[in-house]
Amino acid sequence: MIRAYEELVDFIAGGTTPAMIARYEASPAARTRVADLIEREKTIGLTPEEKADLDHYLQLEHLLRLAKARAQRNAGQ
Repeated sequence: MIRAYEELVDFIAGGTTPAMIARYEASPAARTRVADLIEREKTIGLTPEEKADLDHYLQLEHLLRLAKARAQRNAGQ
């Protein structure tokens, strides 16, 4: 889980523009991890730690969607 947060922190710390925020995507490794957790949640279930990881990823995704929407709005002004 720390990896996804570290990716985002590095992205922000590197300096961003609204256009960069709108184009930001998580790494393939992070996307694969989330897809795996979602699939396992649907089929065999998750451990409490895995469920917490998935919940954190989903919260992070929600924040990114909000940031992207705001960045797109600000870029249009």
